Amino acid sequence: MRQFSSKILGKLAGPAMAAALVFSGAQVSHAAGDYETPLDLQWGWEGPFGTFDRAALQRGFQVYKEVCAACHGMQYLKYRNLGDEGGPGFSEAEVKAIAAQYEVTDGPNADGDMFERPAEPKDTFKYPFENEQLGRLANNGAYPPDLSLMTKGRDYGADYVYSLFLGYEDAPADMQMQPGMNFNKYFPGYQIAMAQPLYADSIEFADGTEATVEQMAKDVTTFLHWAAEPKLEARKSTGFVVMTFLVILAGLLYFTQRKIWSDQH
Repeated sequence: MRQFSSKILGKLAGPAMAAALVFSGAQVSHAAGDYETPLDLQWGWEGPFGTFDRAALQRGFQVYKEVCAACHGMQYLKYRNLGDEGGPGFSEAEVKAIAAQYEVTDGPNADGDMFERPAEPKDTFKYPFENEQLGRLANNGAYPPDLSLMTKGRDYGADYVYSLFLGYEDAPADMQMQPGMNFNKYFPGYQIAMAQPLYADSIEFADGTEATVEQMAKDVTTFLHWAAEPKLEARKSTGFVVMTFLVILAGLLYFTQRKIWSDQH
């Protein structure tokens, strides 16, 4: 069985103390390869002509913001990226409004002091803790990983992240759970530090979509995959143009060669 290597995100267990998601460093009682194979979904961005669903990206960002951002940062994403072509499609005004909801440290000023200011589109997503140590202290010693590239960092990619959200169950009667751990059938070893992050109707989608666990998991996974591959659509578009050019060029060369050889006979 392939060892897992794709994504995850999630978090939230309560207000100040969101159970730590420790994909990369969670302690387990079983061998690292023990877990169920993630669900196999058909994602809209797959295939040579696949694209992202803009509505799903915006809902996914809402899930990240309201559930995951309390513990997990996205250091490679800037607020302005939310308005980039091929992304969630937020307007310039919406991006500015989203960024302004956060306070970031800047400086030094003329007096040599650091200061706080509202975030701007040019700023990276704010990290929930001032440093790693505080992150560990708030999550029972587990360090919540950055989610920027999470869907590219585990086997099974987006399928793993999506499945992990749905994998929380009561532990089997014959399994001894370690203190502070939660049973998840898709996590290697079955024991994960992150508490179940998604519950039905725990958030209210701005577009009125019903917030089932499956819907939230699918949307936030879509958002995370876009964050990991923000140029996916542009890359596919460029690839299509290049392949079309090569096919035409090959045809021209073929017929040119036939013409040259036919003239010699």
